Amino acid sequence: MAALVTRTFGKTGRKVTAVGLGGEGVLRTYNREKEAGAVIREALSAGITYFDSAAAYAGSEDYYGAFWSHHPGMRPVILQTSKSANRDKAAAELGLQQTLTRMNLEYLDLWQIHDLRTFHELRELEGSDGALGAFVEARDAGLVRHIGVTGHHDPAVLTYAVENWPVDAVMLPVNPVEGALGGFLDATLPAARDRGVAVVGMKVLGASHYISPEGGIPAEILIRYALSQDIAVAIVGCSSPEEVRTLAEVGRSGEVLSEDEQQALVDAFRPYARELAYYRGTL
Repeated sequence: MAALVTRTFGKTGRKVTAVGLGGEGVLRTYNREKEAGAVIREALSAGITYFDSAAAYAGSEDYYGAFWSHHPGMRPVILQTSKSANRDKAAAELGLQQTLTRMNLEYLDLWQIHDLRTFHELRELEGSDGALGAFVEARDAGLVRHIGVTGHHDPAVLTYAVENWPVDAVMLPVNPVEGALGGFLDATLPAARDRGVAVVGMKVLGASHYISPEGGIPAEILIRYALSQDIAVAIVGCSSPEEVRTLAEVGRSGEVLSEDEQQALVDAFRPYARELAYYRGTL
């Protein structure tokens, strides 16, 4: 079986597989240890090396904690992430300790400021008691290898963070809807590229709304669209080992869409783009 295609994770220089296991799907549940464990193990078996999580994702960190307690030898292979939505420095520091305890880890490879939405939050995070300081200090102390920021509401807000904060990675929506609307793909992404900040693509399938039986697009095509952009990794939440295998197969082939194919896909979504960008809030 061929290995998955890898890409460089920004200025960190680290290589990651072009597709990663997202934090949605079965991982964003409670009391489904067996199913969640099967998905994580399948991702590992398939060769996926980017594992997404967040403190806000239900039992996700605990599922990973159970996995790492039984597979400590695989730790160097995986880029394990989590996220904190705390805007206060002290709360973020406490949250990181809780995350590491739940995940049975001594460090995270990537810790991300979660779901940045407004300029007010930017100012709060940047303040003397803001959580940005906790992220930088955690990186300096070796509790996390790299720090990042995520957002899917306002491209201008996320672009500001990329241009002004000492982050190593940014997570943003990457799908044909964004190709139609603009903002994240034609402003935030180039800003990240110019600064060597790794780009993690999320909302690739639009929480599966874009692959519905009623005329939806195949998941493989949407993943290939994401991989056609200048990103380090596209993450997709999976609910079963079968879905992991589909994700890995696209990552193994390395196939991307031609410019004409990308444009045709964007044009197909364009009439419905505002409605389908549900994650942006009110447009």
